[in-house]
Amino acid sequence: MLKPRIEKVVINVCVGRSGEPLEKAMKIIEELTGQKPCFRRAKKTIRDFGIRRNEPIACLTTLRGERALEFLKKALEAVDNKIPAISFDKSGNFSFGIKEHIDMPGTKYSPDLGIIGMDVSVSLRRPGYRVKYRRRARSRVGHKHLLTPEEAMAFVKEELGVEVTEEKRR
Repeated sequence: MLKPRIEKVVINVCVGRSGEPLEKAMKIIEELTGQKPCFRRAKKTIRDFGIRRNEPIACLTTLRGERALEFLKKALEAVDNKIPAISFDKSGNFSFGIKEHIDMPGTKYSPDLGIIGMDVSVSLRRPGYRVKYRRRARSRVGHKHLLTPEEAMAFVKEELGVEVTEEKRR
């Protein structure tokens, strides 16, 4: 029950405007993940950037299980299997960015789609976290069962072969 596992991997791409750029980003995400992404809308109007409230400006998709692990291995290769320790939060989750999607192995450049960057967020959990989110008989997860950043770093090193580098905050 103490062994961590990957609960989900969320891939987010924000292009900043609707229309053709967002459609291209959605096609790229669908090719990479094999899953149709959904829109995310702007929360407020920002005139300087030309963004209106409720305008679709981003897309994201959530992967679980084998698809998540398969995508995560490719995404980590795009960042040379290195993640800074600062990317881990206090709950053991971590995030990293990919500047160009063509850095991922097995991806070819398509001139009509272009190049996009993306954010990848990984949520790690131990078995038993369901008690926190279930509807009936909801309960708290004990502090000894919570995942710490150090345990998450050790899991990522062992299971995914990733090097966790020590970078200081700027």
